[in-house]
Order: sequence, then C-alpha cells, then structure tokens
Amino acid sequence: MIVYDLKCRKDHVFEAWFPDSASFAAQAEAGKVVCPVCGSRKVTKALMAPAVLKGGRGKGEGSREGSGQSDAGASGGVPGPAAAALGDSEKAGELRRMLRGLREQVEKNCDYVGEQFAEEARKIHYGETDPRGIYGETSDAEAKELQDEGIEVARIPWLPRENS
Repeated sequence: MIVYDLKCRKDHVFEAWFPDSASFAAQAEAGKVVCPVCGSRKVTKALMAPAVLKGGRGKGEGSREGSGQSDAGASGGVPGPAAAALGDSEKAGELRRMLRGLREQVEKNCDYVGEQFAEEARKIHYGETDPRGIYGETSDAEAKELQDEGIEVARIPWLPRENS
C-alpha cells in the first residue's frame, strides 16, 4: 500500500491510500479521488516524506502471524468535515476505528514479508519480482536507504488488536 499526501485545487492537503501508484493515477483521472474538505475532484500529489515501519515487534503485536482475529472497522480513509465537529474523545475513537480499518485493508490486500521488507521492496522496485502490496518491518537505516533509492514506502501506525 502507498499513502500519498494529496492537494486539491483550493490547497487543502489530505492523505489517501492506494495499492500502487497506477491506482492513484487511474482513480484521479477518473475523478474518483475527492477532497474531504471541499469535495473538489481536481487533486494532485503534494510533496511528502515517506517512511516505513520500524523493526523490533514480535508476532501478534504488529504482524498478522499467529492471530486468527479480524479487526472491526471501516476500510480506512480520511476524516471529512464532519469529524471536525467531534469532541477529543470522539476524534480519538474515530481515529482508532480508521486505523483498525486500515490495518484490516492492508492485511487483506498485501503480503506480509516480515523482516524481509527492505529486500522485497527492492525486488519489486527493480522489477525482479511481480509488483504487489507488501508490509513488514525494517530498521530506520534500511528505511532511509530505500528512500534514497527512490522506493516509495510508508509508516503505518499499527494498533494492537482488541478482543471485542
């Protein structure tokens, strides 16, 4: 999955997630990417600084390995103008719901590659393996090396699972 900072024609900046850069291009061209603030469909990529997950997490804490549970929640997204009217507690709850939904979508649509993330990202980037969404762990140093090579990666705030 790729997260982009996007900007509408009125300079509202927001985030959106896509399986790959081609998906963003196709959706933007079709007018399917909409600014959550003003509803504009004229959206372009804004400048951003990508990052990746940091290593050091064990099974069940940040990986899907060893867990048969599924997260409840929405499919992720960006809070719209209605979220601005929510109180702090409600905003936090909405953010948690969205992050759980994001996790659900990543786990459903991407391959978990664990500590081989940097290696797999390079193979995909350099055409050594078929393009696909991946997620896993990597060190800060590896993340910087990937960025320096022009490989698009993103850090995802991974919430622990809840038993509800």
